[in-house]
Amino acid sequence: MSNIITKPHTLFVIVGPTAVGKTAVGIHLARQFDCPVISADSRQFYREMKIGTAAPTPSELAQVKHYFIGNKSVTESYNISQYENDVLELLPELFSIHNNLVMVGGSGLYVNAVCNGIDDMPDTDPVIRIQLNEVLKNEGIAVLQQKLLELDPDYYKEVDTKNPVRLQRALEVCIQTAKPYSQFRMKVKKERNFNIVKIGLELEKSVLNNRIEMRVDRMMKDGQLDEVKSLLSFRHYNALNTVGYKELFSFMDGTISLEEAILDIVNNTRHYAKRQLTWFRKDADIHWFSPDQIINLIENQGMIGQYRLFR
Repeated sequence: MSNIITKPHTLFVIVGPTAVGKTAVGIHLARQFDCPVISADSRQFYREMKIGTAAPTPSELAQVKHYFIGNKSVTESYNISQYENDVLELLPELFSIHNNLVMVGGSGLYVNAVCNGIDDMPDTDPVIRIQLNEVLKNEGIAVLQQKLLELDPDYYKEVDTKNPVRLQRALEVCIQTAKPYSQFRMKVKKERNFNIVKIGLELEKSVLNNRIEMRVDRMMKDGQLDEVKSLLSFRHYNALNTVGYKELFSFMDGTISLEEAILDIVNNTRHYAKRQLTWFRKDADIHWFSPDQIINLIENQGMIGQYRLFR
């Protein structure tokens, strides 16, 4: 982290698994710096998906200005490359006002796009995406897994094969270009003209699992089922192929009970949190804390602002 001293601006990136407390920590840090928060949660972009994505509440949004929260509709196509471009266009404007900025999110690919850049991927025909969505809906994820294994065995070995969004994105490129998706992934890190400090949040597994269960219970009480019902006609859009939505769609289809759907949401959220931690653990630049530890440092010791922990 020695480059913190040589560059004038710093982006503090708060990452970690779902339900760990990233939103609260991000707000605490942003209030110390008197700066806005940039969201890197790929589902909180969508304004129709407030409850199921645990988007910041109106009171939280009133405390600190947030970017990339509810700025898109589920009917809009929005990808990692567009997000990277949008954030990199916004940062100079914000850095002209603030020395430090805060980014918060659990979507590892989106965080990585801002911090390290992503490879230039070819545009794909939306028809291919629709076709793959139909395959997923009617034939299941196993068909997509097998297709990727055939078209790009190298990427198949490293991708999270349980993540339909990543499977579909890779298949879109394979089908569009008739080349393996892995050929377009050069993994060349792009230099940024600002410092990057990554703070990871973690909790004991039992504590995190309990928080996930309480969050799902709170979402249901807050009206998650009604939110999903309002989105039924949009279920074929990628944004809604998401934990907390697809399970309730199954309930509405009559294939499982509401109790089973809620249990599936809890279990699938736990699996997702595990995958998030696996992803972030690979990044040696992340400094790990519990939420209480980092909030204590922010509020009582002022060490974040002086960067003493990260040199």
